[in-house]
Amino acid sequence: MTRRQQGRAEQRGRILESARTLFGTRSFDDVTMAEIAERAGVARATVFNHFPSKRSLVEAITHEVLAYWASMLEHALADESSPTPALVRALFAQMGEGIAHYHGFYRGVFREIARLRLGLEEGSQAARTSATAFERLCRLLARGQARGELRADVDVAELASGFDSLANGTINQWLFGDHSGSLAERMARMAEIYLGSVAVSGADAGAAAVLKLPAVPRAPARRMRAPRRTR
Repeated sequence: MTRRQQGRAEQRGRILESARTLFGTRSFDDVTMAEIAERAGVARATVFNHFPSKRSLVEAITHEVLAYWASMLEHALADESSPTPALVRALFAQMGEGIAHYHGFYRGVFREIARLRLGLEEGSQAARTSATAFERLCRLLARGQARGELRADVDVAELASGFDSLANGTINQWLFGDHSGSLAERMARMAEIYLGSVAVSGADAGAAAVLKLPAVPRAPARRMRAPRRTR
């Protein structure tokens, strides 16, 4: 990477970090591109050079969120010794933990991310990442079927869609509806509801405890430049 390319990549990273921070304190609609530019220490035109619209900015954030989810699934697939129901519990638990820890950010953009996932342009980076994550989830559940741990009479794509719907629906309700109580406890209950329908009896005997998937590496927080002063 040339110095110019590196500088542009760092600039893009600051803009994304600024957007994440602002979306975590206010709603998506309330944040302006000018505010994002000011916080990132760049001109407003520079933001539009990287992201032509606020939608394209959220698409980039959506890609990051989906990439994190895809990495969680990669870790689960790498664990070939734990029963599939235990890995399903771990996925529900880690999703809930991440959302609860960054609840301000997700409350600001989760609905936008959900909308984008329904209408992602075919071939876009976020669409490819979403497809990768779904394919990994299908592989994990298909492996559970092959082991006799999950029902084999249900199409694996339907199993994966059911997982997505239950997990994301629970998160959405906690963020924007009834957010009383612990999201972790709610996700644990939903995991048991899901497994109660698809897991084969005794498939995870002796593995009732929720596993902890390895943390997905995250880039260190970037130091923000001071806002540009206007004359």
